[in-house]
Amino acid sequence: MSRFHSPSAFVFYGLFAFLIVATILAYALIRKGKVGGETAANLTDRIWAWWVMIGVLALVFTLGATAMTIFFALCSMAALREFATITHTGRADHDALAIAFYVVLPLQYLLIWLNVPIFAALLIPVYCFLLLPVVTVFKGEVAGFLTRVSETQWGLMICVYCVSHIPAILQLDIPGYRYSSFTLVAWLILVVQASDVLQYVWGKSLGRHKLAPRVSPSKTVEGLAGGMLSASVLGMALAGITPFAWWQAGLVALVVTTFGFFGGLIMSAIKRDRGVKDWGTLVQGHGGILDRLDSLVFSAPVFLHLLAWGWL
Repeated sequence: MSRFHSPSAFVFYGLFAFLIVATILAYALIRKGKVGGETAANLTDRIWAWWVMIGVLALVFTLGATAMTIFFALCSMAALREFATITHTGRADHDALAIAFYVVLPLQYLLIWLNVPIFAALLIPVYCFLLLPVVTVFKGEVAGFLTRVSETQWGLMICVYCVSHIPAILQLDIPGYRYSSFTLVAWLILVVQASDVLQYVWGKSLGRHKLAPRVSPSKTVEGLAGGMLSASVLGMALAGITPFAWWQAGLVALVVTTFGFFGGLIMSAIKRDRGVKDWGTLVQGHGGILDRLDSLVFSAPVFLHLLAWGWL
């Protein structure tokens, strides 16, 4: 089946249609004076950022598995850079960070591309966990050693290991599944990102009870419930492009959106601990790469494991 006529392609056609409507509505609201000033500028920035992000993703999906692996490797590099800028690392940690950026990161994605799942699963949580601190300890700087080493390890786990599970989904060969694994990646990204957006919409509309006010003041119980349930309904509606029955699609969507919420909450806690609002400014109106990937960071490994355990 041509990539331009695949289910994942039609997902992007739907997203572009939605963006066209959103752009027209935003322009009309601004023109009529319903939205103005800083709010109008922020709305415009966010919509155009979505145009760019979805456009880039659509191009990557069109170019194939190698392009997608390289794309997420670059995302991991940008995310790891964002993470490293707010840590307590110093001169004694530079060698370990250099190894993380220029050896571990490309090797992790090379293992994914070569489809060596055992080594890809063990490289960071086992070998880097054991050996990277050795590089640091020989520098002789013991002040804050545990904190510095832990932050490097956390950075690799979040920004490289977890993100690499997204292109790893492309290596799955599910018996009887008639579509390519690109469709599964599109389904995951759509459901998880829809949950984020819908949590915001439901929270603004009906939110009354703060969920974790010291961590993320904007998150509410009503927003979380409405967003996750709405995204689960979306997942069920798209069950036909997955190997799931409609009820299985709903349950899988509920699981991945739950872990996506956990990811967003934990990344918010890290930002508050370090005193920053966003991870970066790379995506205008949306913060940094990690601000866009925080939900996928936690949901992608779980989604891959559900597919591997239940459908292979």
